Amino acid sequence: MSSHRVPFDAAEHPLFRRLDQLDLDRDNFAIFGSAPLYIRKMIPSIGDLDIVARGSAWERACRLGKPVFTPPRGVPIIQFWEGKIEVFSEWLPRLWDADFLIDQSEWLGGFRFVRLECVVTYKLLLQRPKDLVHLDQVRSNFTAEHASLR
Repeated sequence: MSSHRVPFDAAEHPLFRRLDQLDLDRDNFAIFGSAPLYIRKMIPSIGDLDIVARGSAWERACRLGKPVFTPPRGVPIIQFWEGKIEVFSEWLPRLWDADFLIDQSEWLGGFRFVRLECVVTYKLLLQRPKDLVHLDQVRSNFTAEHASLR
């Protein structure tokens, strides 16, 4: 998949400013969920940030908040700002481990973002209504990009 490198200023969005305030080690976390689509202008908005963290980033998040286990994931989650930012130590561990997601992530706007291939796979697995809308928007984006290359 194309990397869709676009200019992105994290300071323009309040969620990224709040994430910055947590002062997590940027080498040890990556942003997952819908945000990688948002920063590439594939979807118009996001309501939260999902973070997969390891090592020093996870340890800092644990000092700032309290990990809780919630179904159906069964992995520790730390919520900040009423769940607007959620930090996970794992993400679908049977599919990907945190190291893979972070090590393979892309730097955009000063943050690491999980690769589009993983985001699309995740949304295909979940099939929630918002995921289906996002997948249609990704498909439309790639169709338009392909047409412009002709």
